[in-house]
Amino acid sequence: MNTNAAAAASDAASPGRVVLLTTSHRVAPGLLSWPAWQALRAADRVLCADGAHPQLPYLREAGIAVDEASPTAEELVAACAGGRTIVVVATGEGEPALTDGLARLAGSGRVAMPELELLPASYDLPGARLLDLVQVMDRIRAECPWSSRQTHQGLAKYAIEEAYELVESIEDGDRTELREELGDVLLQVVFHARIAEEDPEEPFSIDDVAGGIVAKLIHRHPHVFGEETAETPEEVKEHWLRTKAEEKRRTSVTEGIPLQQPGLALAAKLASRARTAGLDVPLPETSGIGYDLLALAVRAEAEGVDPEAALRAAARVYRDAIRAAESGAAGNG
Repeated sequence: MNTNAAAAASDAASPGRVVLLTTSHRVAPGLLSWPAWQALRAADRVLCADGAHPQLPYLREAGIAVDEASPTAEELVAACAGGRTIVVVATGEGEPALTDGLARLAGSGRVAMPELELLPASYDLPGARLLDLVQVMDRIRAECPWSSRQTHQGLAKYAIEEAYELVESIEDGDRTELREELGDVLLQVVFHARIAEEDPEEPFSIDDVAGGIVAKLIHRHPHVFGEETAETPEEVKEHWLRTKAEEKRRTSVTEGIPLQQPGLALAAKLASRARTAGLDVPLPETSGIGYDLLALAVRAEAEGVDPEAALRAAARVYRDAIRAAESGAAGNG
């Protein structure tokens, strides 16, 4: 048998090859990796079960013939016989029925299986799941009877609650809770941005929110994105405060401090602003619990202690003491 005949016989006996091509819906359709395009062009046949798959128009525009078909595992193995390569463009679910069927056939040991390859044609970039969150929020806003009626004012209390729950998860050191609470805080941002899109006079979107914070971060980090240098955290803070002052053009260091925040945090923030500005401002010479607390908050800030966190820690100890007292009382009837 000559070489060409031997090669033809070998190809006829080959079980072939199946390429399962996966794509991400979070990446623009048509943006596929070079190995994916090579596999598509070299394939004997390209299949896709979803006729509305977003990649199909772009594949056909590139000259790739795609058959809308959903073969069983047995049919796919038979189609590969004779050394043929079949590329399956996976749907969003990843073709679990097909892959399970191929696994069963391979496990039976009774079928000459084609070579199986999973080829990611596009990958999610970091942060890609945020696109899913925006899409889900769009649908909820449109279809949920409760969410569709919410306003910035009505949701404000939830932002405060979620922020406190986030702080609690941090202080408790619970990583699972931390991840969940970060998601809840993120939801508040996306929800408010979605509501803001509907404003008839000054609409803005989540992209405007993200674009604004990106621009702010770049401008306030000239030591990262510009030509300035900073070797210590203190120098970084100096850059931040200087650029912030240039942006805001405020006439007082107290401007921008939210007066609605908890009292101890408010007092500490005022003290921090005064100290950073180099102002020596004596405390009011007035007696009373409020002024005593003010003095403690200013002292805590000067010593680098968060008075709110310190009070919460002490309150937890007090809570445990209350529970112990309750247990003792219950034990005594």
